[in-house]
Amino acid sequence: MKTIAAALCALLAPILALAAAPARAEPETPVDVMIVGAFHMSNPGQDMANAKYEDVLTPRHQAEIERAVDALARFQPTRVAVEWPDDVTAERYARYRAGTLPASRNEVVQLGFRLAAKAGLESVQGADVDGDFPFEPVAAYAAAHGRQALIDQGMAEAQGFVKAQEQVFARDGAAALLSWINQPELIARSHDFYRRILLVGGGTEQPGADLLTAWYRRNFLICANILQAARPGDRIVVFYGAGHAFLLRQCVAETPGFRLVEPSAWLPK
Repeated sequence: MKTIAAALCALLAPILALAAAPARAEPETPVDVMIVGAFHMSNPGQDMANAKYEDVLTPRHQAEIERAVDALARFQPTRVAVEWPDDVTAERYARYRAGTLPASRNEVVQLGFRLAAKAGLESVQGADVDGDFPFEPVAAYAAAHGRQALIDQGMAEAQGFVKAQEQVFARDGAAALLSWINQPELIARSHDFYRRILLVGGGTEQPGADLLTAWYRRNFLICANILQAARPGDRIVVFYGAGHAFLLRQCVAETPGFRLVEPSAWLPK
């Protein structure tokens, strides 16, 4: 009898414990975040491979950018975050709204400020964080240890991607290029170089892992800035260089309480 009673107690214990547990609070309204990978409209020439675009202040491209922003405005954002430091962003957005900011080709102004103003937002979040990109040790190690072909392959792919961007922009315009670079498959493929760079290194000397760690650190600090400023129910549009899109998307998608929104569902085709 004692054996049967003990068995019944063992079976009922989890059920009784569940019944006695306090009810879970209703989850807060999730935050929707759209990561829009942008191209560098002002041709700053600061990347490893740099595209050159026709002046985006021409009437043709201004009309295309306006069309793209109008499409994103249908998302009804409550916040906009951009690739500038927060203090710089606050000062320049105030001047933008006052009509005293000089004409700028930068994508922060062309996309971020334009969308925020259209949505009636009083502020724009500058989410950028400085970070190292220690590529020189990677290149030196690869040259000295028979890994130069891997570096050459990565550079060739980057140049090909840049050339394709220039062609889409010249043929179809700014809005079409935004849609093109925000294809999920293209974003995933653009991250391949960072994974392959892990092959550069050996033993205690790991320049590839060092570069990848620095890149991840910068992107997750950026993502932390965005997530920490969010409030339940927010609808956030983030404009960042397309090279950051993979990790920012991953960060948002894997964080409880946040939902990743595909820009391709909103951008004009």
